[in-house]
Amino acid sequence: MLRELVRNPAGLLLRRWNWKAGLLSSLFRAAIFFFANLAAGWRAAVGAMSIELLYRGVSAGFFGALTQAFRQAQPAWLAATAAMILLPLASHSLEFMIHWKRGTPRLVTSIVCSVIFTMLSTLFNLYAMRRGVLVVGAEGRSFADDVRALPRIVGGFVACGPLALWRLARRSAVSLAPEEP
Repeated sequence: MLRELVRNPAGLLLRRWNWKAGLLSSLFRAAIFFFANLAAGWRAAVGAMSIELLYRGVSAGFFGALTQAFRQAQPAWLAATAAMILLPLASHSLEFMIHWKRGTPRLVTSIVCSVIFTMLSTLFNLYAMRRGVLVVGAEGRSFADDVRALPRIVGGFVACGPLALWRLARRSAVSLAPEEP
C-alpha cells in the first residue's frame, strides 16, 4: 500500500478520492471548530467553522482515500497504528497552518479536539471500510446503503474494545488455571 502511494500518489489519491469521508468529515469537523470557538463569539465560531468546512471538504477525501487503501493492509493492528499516526500528522499540520494564518482564536482547543476526533474517526473508518461501508469506487455501495449499515457498524465498533478485553481475560484465566492430574 505504501509502495503504491509512493509510486503513484495521484492515482491513489485523485482517482480514489473518497467523497463519503470528505462529506462526513467536513460536517463533523466544522461543528467541532464552531463549538470550540463559540466562547470567542459568533463571528469567530462561524469563521473557524467556515474555514474548516472548506479545508476538510477538499482534504478529507484524500485522507479518506488513504484510509481506504489501509483497509486491506495486514496485519490489521499495524495498519490501524500507521493510519492513526500518518494521517493525523499530515492533516493536522496543514489544518494548524490554515487556522493559524486565519487567526482562529481558540486554535489549541480546536486542534486538540480535531486530533482526538481524527484518532477515533480513523479507527472507525478503517473498521467500517474493512466491512465494505464508506468505500468508494468499484467495491463501494451507495451512500444510502452505507447510512443504513451505520447503526450495525457503530455497534460493532463500540463493542470491539470490550470484546477484545473479554477474550484476553478468558485466555488469561485458561492459561492460569491449574492443570488437572
